[in-house]
Amino acid sequence: MEKIYLDHVATNPMHPEALEAMLPFLKEDFGNPLSLYPPGAKAKEAIEGARGSVASLINAKPNEIIFTASGAESNNFALRGIALALQNKGKHIIVSKVEHHSILNSARFLEKSGFAATYLPVDKSGLVDPDSVQKAITKETVLISIIHASPEVGTIEPIAEIAKIAKKNNIFFHTDAVASAGNIPVDVRELGVDALSMTAHQFYGPKGAGALYLKEGTRIVPLIYGGIQEGGRRAGTENVPAIAGMGKAAELAKRDMGKRSDYVKTLRDKLISSVLSKITNVYLTGHPEQRLPGHASFVVEYIEGEAMLLLLSAKGIYVASGSACSSKALKASPVLLSLGIPSHLAQGSVVFTLGEGTKEQEIDFLIETFPQIISRLREISPYSKGWEGTEDGTCTAKK
Repeated sequence: MEKIYLDHVATNPMHPEALEAMLPFLKEDFGNPLSLYPPGAKAKEAIEGARGSVASLINAKPNEIIFTASGAESNNFALRGIALALQNKGKHIIVSKVEHHSILNSARFLEKSGFAATYLPVDKSGLVDPDSVQKAITKETVLISIIHASPEVGTIEPIAEIAKIAKKNNIFFHTDAVASAGNIPVDVRELGVDALSMTAHQFYGPKGAGALYLKEGTRIVPLIYGGIQEGGRRAGTENVPAIAGMGKAAELAKRDMGKRSDYVKTLRDKLISSVLSKITNVYLTGHPEQRLPGHASFVVEYIEGEAMLLLLSAKGIYVASGSACSSKALKASPVLLSLGIPSHLAQGSVVFTLGEGTKEQEIDFLIETFPQIISRLREISPYSKGWEGTEDGTCTAKK
């Protein structure tokens, strides 16, 4: 049975050239970048070369790139590190309700540390209203963090407009660009951000390599203490192979982004139009146009997300769900609830994300198979008679 991978927002296969760039540093070139002898110098040279490539991808300066182990670490580093560095000026931060857990949980950590946090609502497409950002600002606000693009519903936020509001009020601004950097044009100068998180495996690089763009002159408190690596801002011996792979993946992303984007967008549009026309009571989530090029997400009435995933997997099609149906509480996705989607409908979430290796015949097979799966599930669904919801986001079938 052919395997069809349509969960590129979770991770991507590594590009062969990125893997090739890593191999020397997994074998003969194993030196520590801080060592002064030639093997160490070679490792250091690889790191700085990769730093330049990652910086070039987002139009930053090389010295504004701090390597981390993941997008989640970069988000924690930005939110906690900048807020703590500025706490003498104020102790209020602003985030949105559709942020990644690494941002939301960092905000909650700061609340326990004496900060106040405002969680901004979004509209039915998942967009943050810039006016709501302005209204949430107080004299104590020191940091605003709004995600660039949602991995769950694909919506791309008006980051440049929000950044102007932050700058006008002399407030630092961070964006989580993990889902967007390397997949759509991201220019930190045009966006006007002070900090930006990204990770390699979202653009065909290795897992275990991420980066934080930190605008020159921005103060930050390290999360990890111990050494002078990364300009003294992130201690620990660098993961040289992963960083080298990230650098090569960044080069390829910059070169091939337009071609990749146009290709997956065509397939995405075909998938969206076919699903909406072939299946009743199914709804596109996220913004219909202002969304990631390879992202198609839906909620399906009378079906749980986990059931769709299991039957699609049985057909060799691997996708994701925005619903936490596998949890004991069966709670719906907070992101979908933030869009105003009822809890019972949010339980039926399915997310298809395409990549440069996705074939048109794979999308054709999905378009043929998915309606059959929905029809089968609805025949046996206890929910087809309707829903009885509860305030905590759970739902049960009517008797």
